[in-house]
Amino acid sequence: MNQAEVVQYSNSNEKLRAFLKGAAAIIPLTVAVLPWGILTGSLAIESGFDPIQSQALSGIIFAGAVQLAIMGMIQAGVGLSSILISALLITSRHFLYSMVMRKNISPLPLRWRLTLGFLLTDELFAIANPGQLKRFDRWYTLGGGLCFYLGWNLATLGGIVAGESIENLDALGLDFAIAATFIALVIPTIKNASVLVCVLTALVTSVICETMHIQAGLLISAPLAMLTGFAYAKATAKGED
Repeated sequence: MNQAEVVQYSNSNEKLRAFLKGAAAIIPLTVAVLPWGILTGSLAIESGFDPIQSQALSGIIFAGAVQLAIMGMIQAGVGLSSILISALLITSRHFLYSMVMRKNISPLPLRWRLTLGFLLTDELFAIANPGQLKRFDRWYTLGGGLCFYLGWNLATLGGIVAGESIENLDALGLDFAIAATFIALVIPTIKNASVLVCVLTALVTSVICETMHIQAGLLISAPLAMLTGFAYAKATAKGED
């Protein structure tokens, strides 16, 4: 039986419970990114977007790091091709997420694949990846994804309102929510030495790439960290044998 078809429900009440369970699981992460969403909405106004366009950025693009990068590049007068390339590089990690989730999502009907693919974020992957769930549950995943989507868009709306009434909102340090969110996602996964090696490698490599202004830093640090962690795990396993 395919893993994506393991969880079956006999009635709508069971589906609703799974949906609400997924929503409850992602609420702490949703709360953590609220300052980030507020900052994104306010910077969109500052970048010259009107309120509808600013909200559409979150409603359609739904990618905080890309939205912030786009607005910064627009303010700097960067061309469309550079913006598109940067957006591709920033979101490249989602390719890794999709490869991990593929065995769970690919057997689902098209409407489910499109919906869950659109909702797949760092936060949703953190609560619904195969290593986190013993059995994939589409309703649980949908609940988490929609809850986060709603929270992000409400935070953006708050930022749009604040951006039109409060000056220099970006000076309040709301961008720290970006780092805090990813720290909260990564720390619980460090359960053995090989994962720690992987995280430290990614940390050092990404800092070096940022210092050297290498735009492909994510594409470099992520595979290198995984290979280093894997090599460490194999080496220690041989040593124990």
